[in-house]
Amino acid sequence: MYNNKGRYALMAVFVLVALVCVFYNQYQLAAVSVLLFAFVVWSHFKHSSVLMASKHFKNNEFGKTKALLAEVVKPERLAKSRRGYYEFMQGNMALKEHDYDKAEYHFQWASRFPVGGKNEKSYVLIHLANLALRKKDREKAEAYTELAKELAETQRSKDIIVKIEKEISKL
Repeated sequence: MYNNKGRYALMAVFVLVALVCVFYNQYQLAAVSVLLFAFVVWSHFKHSSVLMASKHFKNNEFGKTKALLAEVVKPERLAKSRRGYYEFMQGNMALKEHDYDKAEYHFQWASRFPVGGKNEKSYVLIHLANLALRKKDREKAEAYTELAKELAETQRSKDIIVKIEKEISKL
């Protein structure tokens, strides 16, 4: 749960500790330090800064969220559990910037990965249905709405789906 700079500093500390331990013939401690270094490297590629970005996203701190998401160089390396959140937040950030094509791209990716529970997945599909409505694509909007209806658990998401269905009938 560090950003890139924090992870790099932590890696440097573990390398330094390993070197000091080798200098004093403490090979077991050096091995532990190397294992911790390897764990931080693994965490860097599999989890990156997505968890920190999600905390800022929930607090409506979109500048910090965008900066932390920009630290993810190759999202395809992220663990499946992190990739869904990454794509969901990227899609929402694109919506805030009124870049609807980019938002649709990221929400489609988010729909392929776990994003939490069923209700969170329904919100991804609701966003996709809204974007299809914006493009006046009735078939896609209906398909996304039906999928979202199956997953919706809260009353709020169900109300949004009803509104989308009304808009679809106007097309």
